Amino acid sequence: MNTSVSRLLTVIGASAAALAGWVLAVPVAGIALTVRMGGGMQQVGPAAVVVASLLAGLAGWALLAVLERFASRAGRPWTIVALAVLALSLLGPLGSAAGTTATLVLVLLHLIVGAVLVPGLARR
Repeated sequence: MNTSVSRLLTVIGASAAALAGWVLAVPVAGIALTVRMGGGMQQVGPAAVVVASLLAGLAGWALLAVLERFASRAGRPWTIVALAVLALSLLGPLGSAAGTTATLVLVLLHLIVGAVLVPGLARR
């Protein structure tokens, strides 16, 4: 399988894994994923999970493609940047989720996406 197809499948897989996590948490376990947005509260739905994870995956892939144009061994610097971005992304749920359970689930969804994207995109 060529690299582009593998990376595309990785991005789609990260999104599918996040959606599966959302399904287990929200419809199955009955957890309300609510975040503070502006002055109100908003539910985190499946579309938001899929779009956010796809955007993260595509952005990571784009950065990796740029690094590969300028460095012969882009995997290591990309992985460092990707892990730093993942760590920073955790500030979102930690600062805006409504309640401990919502915070834990949203952090877990971020980690699921990172666990698929980081090793999946970095490998050749």
